[in-house]
Amino acid sequence: MTPAARVGLALAAMTGASQFHRAAVGVVAPELATDLALGPAALGAANTAFFGALMLAQVPVGVALDRIGPRRLVLWLTGVAVLGALGQAVAQDGNQFLVARFVLGLGCGASFMSAVVLTGRWHQGPALTRALSGIFAWSNAGILAAGAPLAVVAGGFGWRGAYAISALLTLAIGVLWWRFAADEPPGTPPRMGARESLGEILAGQLRVWVTPGLPRILSLHTFAYAVMATLLALWAGPYLFDVHGLDAAARGTVLLAMGLAVPAGQLAVAPVERLLGRDRAVIASALLVVGTLALLAAWPAVPLPFAVALLMLSCFASAYSILLVTQGRALFAEHLVGRGVTTVNLAQVLGSALLPALVGWAVATVGVGEAGYRAGFALLALCLLLGIAGYRWLPRGLG
Repeated sequence: MTPAARVGLALAAMTGASQFHRAAVGVVAPELATDLALGPAALGAANTAFFGALMLAQVPVGVALDRIGPRRLVLWLTGVAVLGALGQAVAQDGNQFLVARFVLGLGCGASFMSAVVLTGRWHQGPALTRALSGIFAWSNAGILAAGAPLAVVAGGFGWRGAYAISALLTLAIGVLWWRFAADEPPGTPPRMGARESLGEILAGQLRVWVTPGLPRILSLHTFAYAVMATLLALWAGPYLFDVHGLDAAARGTVLLAMGLAVPAGQLAVAPVERLLGRDRAVIASALLVVGTLALLAAWPAVPLPFAVALLMLSCFASAYSILLVTQGRALFAEHLVGRGVTTVNLAQVLGSALLPALVGWAVATVGVGEAGYRAGFALLALCLLLGIAGYRWLPRGLG
């Protein structure tokens, strides 16, 4: 295996672990709600805790990526992720579960951005989009594992046993990362950032925030991934249970199908970009997601096969968020790239923290049932439309 392949494998495994932990609530959500007395709003807060921790971690993670490099940073944070995963398994009430989700989010705080930073160092030009698409596509094995496989394991060992097993697997992936990850290609001098004072750190972050074209990327990136994550990681499972009456195994099968749609869409990103151009590919894909959500919101008593097809199509089309990441990375000088990409990611995790809670609020307000979930789908569509408007009309930079 070549050094680049080893790095790619380590990145796919680590981002896959993060994907799993993001999505590992939806398929067991009804059981969690019963055992821990979690209502719709509290279930939404479970993912809000995870993504809220990711959001808080982004600024210090960005500085650490520039100063000590992805390999050491992610290795240290993996230990925190293992503790969070174990915390989920032993939680005795909703508050303890939320704390565990928060700790787990901190532990996953650098996984995705390490992929963006390292892929940019090992690949240039069009190869960057292809490599990043491939890594994220393979990492979706984590999302797939959070569907039917997690349902099967939870059926055999209970949801506590399933979460304990996930902690052991996360530890194993940390060992793989330690063996295979590398901050630089062979022959490249170490890129260890100079030690900065607090003032210099703040000045560098300020230069990132005032980068021309950044607000345009952030406006859509806030909702692009978050809409898909809200559906797949949390609310599709309860929707299929409350509205269509699916048991855990059937929910897991549907979530598996949705999870398979994600890497399929990611592998299609590069050819779609070549066909339409980057901006048109982003806008067309985002509008397709809006259309699926609008149909789910407007269609009373939608038959199960059509509901599943629309959920899968939404996941497939959401892969355009990769293009937003590559556009964002191109905006920043190399010595600021860690802080730059984590700032871009900050918008993603902000949306991913808020949207699950927003849907939970809609379901709790309107009522647990079809009307409540239709209101949630409508809110997601509206948020994404606002993001598209910002991407289309805010000033663009050089990315």
